[in-house]
Amino acid sequence: MEKDQNQENTDKTSEKDQKDLNQDQKTENLETNNQEQEKTPEEKILELEDKLARSFAEMENQRRRFEKEKEDAFEYGGFSFAREALNLIDNLERSKQILLNDETLKDTEALKKTLEHFDIINKDLISIFLKNKIKPIECLNKKLDPNFHQAMIEIEDDQKEPGTIVQEIQKGFTIKDRLLRPALVGVAKKSEKKAEKNEENKENSGDK
Repeated sequence: MEKDQNQENTDKTSEKDQKDLNQDQKTENLETNNQEQEKTPEEKILELEDKLARSFAEMENQRRRFEKEKEDAFEYGGFSFAREALNLIDNLERSKQILLNDETLKDTEALKKTLEHFDIINKDLISIFLKNKIKPIECLNKKLDPNFHQAMIEIEDDQKEPGTIVQEIQKGFTIKDRLLRPALVGVAKKSEKKAEKNEENKENSGDK
């Protein structure tokens, strides 16, 4: 009996809480309606103009993003294909070196003719790349630039400033304004003897 009484009290309490909550919501909605009714026509127009301006701004941003994505897809859509196509030039160069190092073909007319054909094919490929805005990176005798060059080896050369590119191991390319692949290069460094001599000169100057 006592349990039933407690349950009844709980139900009544829940009903009261729900009524209070509904009353609070009604009061809040009424206050909101009153605030909206208090706005002048000019304020409502300004509010609508603000919302409209925000909507137009968002639409314009979306349009610009779409245009940029479309432009990138058109300009760089063949990026992966172009990078793979560079293997043709690499393979031609490797084949050329193999033939040049073959003692049985050295100084033969057959080798001369073959190399001439290789050069023609290579020039045609470079020409096709240039038409599609794919350009080889110039590197020999230039300072190492990490944005376009990747140093693979250091070569002793006292005639060049340290960091100057003195050997091109693999040609690099750009597409439009982007790096397609870096040029693999060898850079100059001072010879050991030159470095030791410079160190001795520094020490002698310090003693004086």
